[in-house]
Amino acid sequence: MNSFSQRVRTLLGVALLAGACGVLQAAPTSSTFEPTQVVQGTTLKLNGAGTRYKVVFRLYDLALYTQSKVSTPEELLALPGPKRLNFVALRDLPGTDLGLVFIKGLSANSSPELVRKHTVSSNRLVEIFSGRSKLTAGDTFAMEYVPGKGTTFYIQGQAQGAPLGDAEYFGMVLKIWVGSSPADFKLKDALLGQ
Repeated sequence: MNSFSQRVRTLLGVALLAGACGVLQAAPTSSTFEPTQVVQGTTLKLNGAGTRYKVVFRLYDLALYTQSKVSTPEELLALPGPKRLNFVALRDLPGTDLGLVFIKGLSANSSPELVRKHTVSSNRLVEIFSGRSKLTAGDTFAMEYVPGKGTTFYIQGQAQGAPLGDAEYFGMVLKIWVGSSPADFKLKDALLGQ
């Protein structure tokens, strides 16, 4: 192989590597999230926000709101008080698929005993999203935890039934994105403000 061919291959390799690295870097969200949210009279601050990717496709933007800033999963899970996750769909997302992906995330980040303990709440989560054929690009959904009441799920700003679960269950929900096997490691870092 001549030196010109070697240089071309080297340049192509570098270009491909740079392109791959660009895909892996956290990109700013295309959605605008408010700096604060009020939940049951408590003002929560935007802890972090990021985009969920699957391969190179942007699925949704996600923001985490807490009473005080946290930078580790342990701090987040130990933090008392209300918490909120706001989502904006960036493409069409089938409702049943979304609910099942959330259940898979719960199972990947929590013990089988905890998953069994919270089966009723998890089944309700699947029902909520399965009740819609799909979320379309621009649709919003949210998960809001209030101590003593539980977790309320919202689609397009509308509560989807009564609150369910407890603090332990909402911790399982949070672990979908900040647990040891998160949906997306770059998104985990972004939610934790890293």
